[in-house]
Amino acid sequence: MGKAHFVEPMLLRPSASLPAGEEWACELKLDGFRVQAIMSGGRVHLRSRNNTDFNDKYPALAQALRAMPDETVIDGEVIALDKSGRPSFSMLQNYRPGPGVAPLVYYAFDVMILGGKEVMSEALTARRALLQSRVLPRLEDPIRESCELDASLPALIESVKAHGLEGLVAKRRDSIYESGQRSGAWQKMRVNRSQPFVIAGYTPGPKTFDAVIFGYYEGEDLLYAGRTRNGFTPSTRESLHKLFRGLEVVECPFANLPESHSGRWGEGLTAEKMAECRWLQPVLVGQFEFVEWTPDGHLRHARFAGVLGSKARETSEVVRPHKS
Repeated sequence: MGKAHFVEPMLLRPSASLPAGEEWACELKLDGFRVQAIMSGGRVHLRSRNNTDFNDKYPALAQALRAMPDETVIDGEVIALDKSGRPSFSMLQNYRPGPGVAPLVYYAFDVMILGGKEVMSEALTARRALLQSRVLPRLEDPIRESCELDASLPALIESVKAHGLEGLVAKRRDSIYESGQRSGAWQKMRVNRSQPFVIAGYTPGPKTFDAVIFGYYEGEDLLYAGRTRNGFTPSTRESLHKLFRGLEVVECPFANLPESHSGRWGEGLTAEKMAECRWLQPVLVGQFEFVEWTPDGHLRHARFAGVLGSKARETSEVVRPHKS
């Protein structure tokens, strides 16, 4: 029997749209950390995609995986669940073992070595069958299978949007496990959450602007939610910049600025950063896509999707953000 060892993970190719058909299987794109579980010599080793030791980081998961067959390697993803049961990358990023922390789940989706035998040259359907019959029956919650989704691609996209999930993955059923490769046999598509926000500032760029600054109303107060330079084309930048003319104001319109620190992801606006900003009357409403709300009340991976109009106070969706 051969020894189990770290396998450089097969990678997913980002795509704006996913292929469909009988030869493709779809799974949820989980917003977590890729983690390989290796059982060798009776010990579990959790390794990141870069082969970093995660045993101390996720001791409960390592304990739950001890029933794996010896000399076996599986591929999966660790996620943290928020109070509504949705994956939260922010909670995972800030996770520390201890009482009262967010529950973690390990979603397994592939097996590369089973009982000392490499199975990476087998088709995905065969590897999934081995995972389901030889590995997962030995394991209990919080170890789960990342299941194939049985619905049409349009229906899956709508469901992901409705439930505020990150996206979808499509894999060729006949694909071998291509260690370290991004061949396109596995593809991923982000399906962002989306809602309107008030555009009330920007940071200048060489010709128009670099990033827009946006927020939402809570009662009479306009609260800062984030800023982004993503989602713009040269033409949309120019068109939006023209709408800024005549709306410039000296005072910052956001009631919760400045912030005391920039935050883990740099979304915060401190007094120092505000010196670079230009402010606007809070009347323009834009549609923004994003992955999730952070614990600091900002949007992660926000992206401009378009202008909705210029009646911010009459747009009910921006009065209270949908943070659930």
